[in-house]
Amino acid sequence: MQFDLLLRGGRLVDPTSGVDERRDIAIAGNRIAAIDRDIPADRASKVVDASGCIVTPGLIDLHSHVYWGGTSLGVDADRLAAKSGTTTFVDAGSAGAGNFLGFRRHVIERSRVRILAYVNISFAGIFGFSHSVMVGECADLRLCEPREAVAAAREHRDVVVGVKVRSGRNAGGTSGIAPVDLALEAADRAGLPLMAHIDEPPPGRSEVLPRLRRGDILTHCFRPFPNAPVFASGAVRPDMFLARERGVVFDIGHGMGSFDFDVARAMLREGLAPDVISSDVHLYCVDGPAFDILVCMSKLLALGMPFADLIRAATRSPADAIGRPDLGTLAVGGPADVAVLKRLPGRFTFVDATGTELVAEERIVSEGIVAGGAWWPNDPADHDETERYHAHAHHTHVEVAARHFTCTAV
Repeated sequence: MQFDLLLRGGRLVDPTSGVDERRDIAIAGNRIAAIDRDIPADRASKVVDASGCIVTPGLIDLHSHVYWGGTSLGVDADRLAAKSGTTTFVDAGSAGAGNFLGFRRHVIERSRVRILAYVNISFAGIFGFSHSVMVGECADLRLCEPREAVAAAREHRDVVVGVKVRSGRNAGGTSGIAPVDLALEAADRAGLPLMAHIDEPPPGRSEVLPRLRRGDILTHCFRPFPNAPVFASGAVRPDMFLARERGVVFDIGHGMGSFDFDVARAMLREGLAPDVISSDVHLYCVDGPAFDILVCMSKLLALGMPFADLIRAATRSPADAIGRPDLGTLAVGGPADVAVLKRLPGRFTFVDATGTELVAEERIVSEGIVAGGAWWPNDPADHDETERYHAHAHHTHVEVAARHFTCTAV
């Protein structure tokens, strides 16, 4: 059999199959045709040398905002894909029932990489999010109509993976816990999981967390005070242990203000590693502090999370969370979604949402992805240009490769 593409010589790391060794991957069309230790190069039309690289399932960013052009916070998934090793972006409620069709027709169906989505309990989606305008989509409960959310989920069931609610003072004003309860009703009716965002109280984490069911997602699970999952002493709050035992999925959702190094250290120390690592990338954190999923993974690597667990939290675990067992793994006959990564040594200074710095000795970078069966390299020249732009835009000194790398908060 002749293949269209062959990735040769890489270290294959696939948490689903348990493989962690040198393997070649052959691709025909948009499917994986063969995985073996030595596939001859002359059997493929195109060969990519993956020597010295780590080959993983294409990363799944469970929390992103990619309704580009349709919302004020949307970013272009295709521009981030190869740089971040991401082949599936899951949009976390940018669109509600009132504008989901536009999101689908103008963004999802035109994207080179896969986009799936949570439908927002708010009919209007996230419509008022910027540096100068912040109007929460759940502040007016007339917008939180569960019938409309269920209808949208059913109409777009091939791309909708759950219901999203943003609870808190910023997103809900004085609505309190009501948006969460309405979203839970919608999720239950649609037979889908709920992703619950928490920001500044009210409501507090202690009101939101007990309501979440097995398989529901608590995003921003390592957020800073207030609504942090740890006491001032550093001890983890008991309701977090109960939620883990109940099967609530812990998702990082780094974003602009939702990841705290001290909180992460406390959670990891108590054995409460995140189930899922996601970026919550949007227009106001794509230039820092979140950047993309690989930067978020690099931060957790620096905090001591094992590399194999990082890969699982960005592949198998998010695939399970959205009920897509065909994704997040590399298997013959499965989708040809692949990430080619490297662990780059050097000196890198990362910044969390509070402005705290963390110095690391390595970071994870992308050499490129296979999306839909096609090789899509992360062009080094483009990467350097992007880093220089970020540095200029935020007055941050950035040096790539083995030099110093600084992420600054927005």
